[in-house]
Order: sequence, then structure tokens, then C-alpha cells
Amino acid sequence: MGTIYRCLIIDDESPAHSALASHISKFDFLEHTASAYSGREALQLLNEFEYEVIFLDINMPLISGVDLMELQPNRPLTIVTTAYSDYALTAFKHQAIDYLLKPISLEDFTRAIEKLKVYYAGYELSKGKKAQSKSLSFKINGENHSFAHSTIIFIESFGHYLKIHLENSRVPVVIYGTLLNFLSEIGDPDFIRVHRSFIVNRKKIKSYKQNVLILQNEKTVPVGRKYKILLDQGH
Repeated sequence: MGTIYRCLIIDDESPAHSALASHISKFDFLEHTASAYSGREALQLLNEFEYEVIFLDINMPLISGVDLMELQPNRPLTIVTTAYSDYALTAFKHQAIDYLLKPISLEDFTRAIEKLKVYYAGYELSKGKKAQSKSLSFKINGENHSFAHSTIIFIESFGHYLKIHLENSRVPVVIYGTLLNFLSEIGDPDFIRVHRSFIVNRKKIKSYKQNVLILQNEKTVPVGRKYKILLDQGH
């Protein structure tokens, strides 16, 4: 038997769930495993269960589809489903594999599923490599350096660069990159974005109060409003 793709539908409107569930039922290798009617509910399901693909609406209250993609860069393969064409560039920037406009025809849905099958082989290979690796390698001043995940306390963004703050080091390592790319590259659920400018290692959090994290090296990091849910779920 081939791969069964477990599907999570994320949309705040019941008719959208019904339409997608109907399309999913026409493919024997797709399984409608769960439904979420808000971004908060979706984040909880993504943290607790595994899926191969999510169908994600953009316009949802409190936590939008764009927010969710930003909060969960290592989420399953994502097909965006929306009534608006304005967010296509943003969706693809956040590595959505397709963008379907409502009402979604079976023909358009089928094309997206064919694309899903092509992407999935590469996705599984990438996920396997990340799971095996517990270190990150960077080229600094022309030389390769490797850092164990467990030694990274937090990452700070400034301009087009990142400061990686390490245990037993008073001076951060500076590399070229973005927080979004860093999270995607590291593929480790212990690292979460807590602010537009900061990623922290959950295991290095000493305390959390009044929207501020105190880390094991006594540094403080602010917590952005839309990122609080990730801390509330896991800390």
C-alpha cells in the first residue's frame, strides 16, 4: 500500500470544511484526519499530532493563516485555500506548495494533489535529515563551524544578519540570514519564535512573566503578542 496523506483542514467556516472534505474523499490515498476552526485550535493539533498536508485558510480571526505559517515554519506541506488572491506571494514566501481560490473546483484540487505527491518525496527526505542532525553548520569568515542545538540559547535578528547566542560564550556568533530561514533549517521543535526579532530555545528559558522571558544566561527577551500562544502551549 502506498503513502496515505493525513489531511488537516484549517478554516473558520463550516462550508469550506465540507467542500474540502468532499474533494478529499474522492482520493483513496488522502485521509481527512482532523479539522480546526481557528488558528489556535490548529496550532494545538499541529503540536500534538502528525499530518502530511494541511489545507489552510488565510482570513481567520486572531491568528490568521499567514500568522500560522510564520509561527509554524516546520509545519506539514501546506496548500492555501482562500477567497482572496492578494496573499499568493506571501503564501509562497512561506513555502506553501499551492494556492487555491474558493470556490475550489475538483479540477483545481486535483492539480494541487498531484503537486503534493511530487513535493512529498523531497519533504520526507529533508525531514529525515533534520531529525538525524542535532547540530547546525555555518561558514564564518570562510571556515565551517558546527554548533550543537543544545548550546544555542537564543537567536536575535538585526537587519539581514542573525546573532546566535551560545552557552559559555560572551560574544554571539554573527551570520547572514533570517529568522524564518533559521527555523526552517534547524527543524527542531525546541526552537520557537517569540518576537519578530527573537527565537529562543525552550530548554533555556528560566522564567516567563509580564511578556518577558528570562533565559539561563540571565538575558531577557520580549514576547510579542501573537507569539504568546506558542509559549502558553509548551511552557
